[in-house]
Amino acid sequence: MQDEPTFSVNLTDPSSAEGRPARSFYERRRNRRGRGMRGTLLPPHLPGSRSRSEQFDDWVMESAQRLERLWGERIHDLQIVVQEIPDGLEEMTADELKDLLGSCTPTAPGRPAVITIYRHPVLMAAKSLMPVNELVHDVVVEQTAELMGLSPEAVDPAYGRSQA
Repeated sequence: MQDEPTFSVNLTDPSSAEGRPARSFYERRRNRRGRGMRGTLLPPHLPGSRSRSEQFDDWVMESAQRLERLWGERIHDLQIVVQEIPDGLEEMTADELKDLLGSCTPTAPGRPAVITIYRHPVLMAAKSLMPVNELVHDVVVEQTAELMGLSPEAVDPAYGRSQA
């Protein structure tokens, strides 16, 4: 029998130098000159590096801290929860949804009072009204006032005023 031709496959990059491992397709395609990214686009301590939901949570936290400074122990047991959308959204009518930016549940035995802020409705309403952080604060103040049986202006004197 004659020497039969053999078929072999070389899995190394022919353009790479000997001794260096072959680069992946992504490295060859997107990192053409071998420099790569020169660092993160936004360092973690800058506000732009946080997601929108994290920023919203921060605004709710700032509002809660402001109310805690104003009211102290009286609202210490109050829980504030952020939800994306209201529960049972499909069954609600347009009139029920019109001003539904938050809700509150009074204290029950073994359960503290809960204020729920709905992130998507607040963001949609804030687009045309005011900055989001101000609307978040107003919603938290309104719900707290409803739980306490007071007017929103009595809960926070800066209610409804632009902080800008």
